[in-house]
Amino acid sequence: MRPAILFDLDGTLIDSIELILGSARHAFTGFAGRAPSDEEWRAGIGRRLQTVLREYAPDDAEADRLFQRYRAYQLEHHDRLVRPYEGIVDMVRWLADARHPMALVTSKSDWMAEKALVHVGLDRLIPTIVGCDTCLNHKPHPEPVERALARLGVSAEHALFVGDSPHDVESGRAAGVTTVGVTWGAFTRDELERSGADVVIDRVEDLRSVVARFPAPTG
Repeated sequence: MRPAILFDLDGTLIDSIELILGSARHAFTGFAGRAPSDEEWRAGIGRRLQTVLREYAPDDAEADRLFQRYRAYQLEHHDRLVRPYEGIVDMVRWLADARHPMALVTSKSDWMAEKALVHVGLDRLIPTIVGCDTCLNHKPHPEPVERALARLGVSAEHALFVGDSPHDVESGRAAGVTTVGVTWGAFTRDELERSGADVVIDRVEDLRSVVARFPAPTG
């Protein structure tokens, strides 16, 4: 049985880091409280947007205002600032041709995730999306990974979760899948190793050898 491959979106398949940071800067313009620095916001990439915003807002109404400003900037600049990482489309196509089951596991809203996949040409290759609208609990909770496994009809021991953040790694580890950290996104090798990733890779093409060795130890 070919292993299933679960992918995070932002920082893993698509380079959207500048869009994320720009959206946050816009959202907090004129904010009366303490706005997060770029570094603080980067640390939250991979978690549900509304949850992170609420940690800075004094109440739900202000959190919603921040969310609406974030979303407005995100939609206006999405297509200009989102692109697939070099080699990603070919890699995903190779996995699809080899008949690996695949799913997207993201903290984005399902429709925003689909918008990004369509924009970069991955929507037909990864038709299964588990976004924040699909789950009650969000990364680093295991529920998103578990729901993706259920939709694909595969068990945890036959799956890898590829992501760029410690939140991805924690979610995958809690669900019992093999975790693959990637360093081309928002987080460093050290951060991913400290989070407990089973293997950390620096290049998109390195995923081929990880998949080929699965389920052998990847240390």
